[in-house]
Amino acid sequence: MKRAVTLTLLLFTFFTAAAQRKQIDSLKKLLAAAPEDTTKALLYGKLGNLYLDSKPDSAMLLYRQEEQLSRKLNFLRGEASAINNEGNVFDVTGNYPKALSFYLAALKIDEKRNKPRAIAAVLGNIGTVYAAEGDYRQGINYYLRAKKLAESVHNDQALSIELLDLGDRYEKLDILDSALVYTQEGYTMGVKVKDADLTGAALNNLGNIYVKMHKPGLALYNYRKGKPYLVQAGDDDAICVTTLGMAKIFRQQGQQDSAMYYARRSIAAGWHGGFTPRVLAASQFLSTYFKEQGRLDSAYHYLEVSVTAKDSLFSQEKNRAVQNLSLAERQRQEDIAEQGASNRAAIRFYLLMAVIVFLVVMAVVFWRNNRRKEKANRLLSKQKQEIEEQRDQTNKALSELKLTQNQLVQSAKMASLGELTAGIAHEIQNPLNFVNNFSEVNRELLVEMKEEIDKGDLEEVRAIANDLIQNEEKINHHGKRADFIVKGMLEHSRTNTGEKQLTDMNVLCDEFLKLSYHGLRAKDKSFNAEMITHFDSRLPKVNVSQQDMGRVMLNLFNNAFYAVNQKQKMVKDGYKPEVSVTTFSENGNIFIKVKDNGNGIPDAIKDKIMQPFFTTKPTGEGTGLGLSLTYDMVVKGHGGSILVNSVEGEGSEFIILLPLN
Repeated sequence: MKRAVTLTLLLFTFFTAAAQRKQIDSLKKLLAAAPEDTTKALLYGKLGNLYLDSKPDSAMLLYRQEEQLSRKLNFLRGEASAINNEGNVFDVTGNYPKALSFYLAALKIDEKRNKPRAIAAVLGNIGTVYAAEGDYRQGINYYLRAKKLAESVHNDQALSIELLDLGDRYEKLDILDSALVYTQEGYTMGVKVKDADLTGAALNNLGNIYVKMHKPGLALYNYRKGKPYLVQAGDDDAICVTTLGMAKIFRQQGQQDSAMYYARRSIAAGWHGGFTPRVLAASQFLSTYFKEQGRLDSAYHYLEVSVTAKDSLFSQEKNRAVQNLSLAERQRQEDIAEQGASNRAAIRFYLLMAVIVFLVVMAVVFWRNNRRKEKANRLLSKQKQEIEEQRDQTNKALSELKLTQNQLVQSAKMASLGELTAGIAHEIQNPLNFVNNFSEVNRELLVEMKEEIDKGDLEEVRAIANDLIQNEEKINHHGKRADFIVKGMLEHSRTNTGEKQLTDMNVLCDEFLKLSYHGLRAKDKSFNAEMITHFDSRLPKVNVSQQDMGRVMLNLFNNAFYAVNQKQKMVKDGYKPEVSVTTFSENGNIFIKVKDNGNGIPDAIKDKIMQPFFTTKPTGEGTGLGLSLTYDMVVKGHGGSILVNSVEGEGSEFIILLPLN
């Protein structure tokens, strides 16, 4: 299996590399033909960006050519960009003092140009240096400044970068709730701007967070999902991090061969690209791994590698250089603040003079205010009375709101039962039709049998008797089918006792998919949709509350059918409504995916769909409790997770993860 995955990845890497080479060749041709102007300077920078994460030495040569040409042309934008990019090369190769000095030089130029977008990018890079040195709090301060600037100029790509940096630093500080929020926002923004590198980095960071949250299944899922994006972007630096993260998970799960395989891939990529921080992390992992295996020679070898890498990154001389640069930058910021304080002091002086003049004027008219005092007191008394009346009305409104909320909860329960009943009625109609039809046929056969008995034709009597027996067997079969459906309805309507039992989720999903579809069909005969199932035949049974999980699946199926029905009404021609359900197990978890090709969920409301009483349906068609109750049942009731992937205009996918243990 590992060889097949490796072959697939190699093929993907080959085609991606071919595409990147084609882009590099195209830029080289443009550079060769371009005159010595600002366009050529920018082309140097673009070509350098393609080499940054795979060949930093080549990238540095191109950035220096960009810087020299920009200075010659007095092109401040190109000069600042080149200096910032040179800092990026030093950053990815682990020379943090050099990186910080170049970033600060670029910051001065961009502040002189007063370009918020460029300033935001440099501030984020400075934050990365502090984080690499272990000062995560200082790094977060710079990221927040950069995030604010990116939002002010509506730069979604820069905003995605800062959100991912914030998520990564909070993960390093073990503040995992903040890390998860920022990283998920960064992932959404990366998908929006269609940036493969940002999307892959976000999925890699989600994997790191889920490892610390002790959810290896989700961690491995995100690592594997993000890796093709990183390969597509040619981000060898991030690939080192992803492969080492996978190695750590396999080591925890006792898969030692896989752990060593991915760790060696990580350190090899780090050596090849000159990414010293990645070499340090991978060598430390391998040293510990071989020590546990009793292979002390290999453990000592990788210990030496880690010591060498650590000395290269964090020598005393480099630390002093970073501290000196930080001190100089703080002094510069203090000078700016002092100048601002001087300006504010002058403003306060003029404000004080204005206040004095104002007080003189007020003294002149003060005697007039005394005459109005009595009138003002009467007005205040009246306002007080009005406020008390408003308070009483507010308390009354709150009581009515609580009553309305309780009614909405009850309405949601009744709506769910009504939809289920409609589906059951449609399902039970088929066996009842069979029972009625075969009963009518048997009655006619009995009349014929009586006639044949009178005639004395025993052969015909036997033939009719055989037909009667077959028909009775069919009546019995369809009667049991109706009995099963009725029992299912009774189980759904009983009060939940909280008891859990081993359940085949394939059967549960199949039953409620049909009930949901027929429930909607009972209300709208014109509606049709294709139901697609991909059930894992080897799916293990899971210990769940059948009633709760039945409600969960019914809510998700109802929403999916509603979404495709609404899109069908809007599009009409050329649209085929589809709802699919997929089950599979992986790493001790069961995954259930419910996907539709409806209108999708707008980005602006993705964070709200799980909130109680929030609904996008018209008044009277939804209570806003379905997904809220679904979330509580999955997360709080069963210790699982629920994820949402949606692209507006293309459809939505809800993923439920249930632990087998």
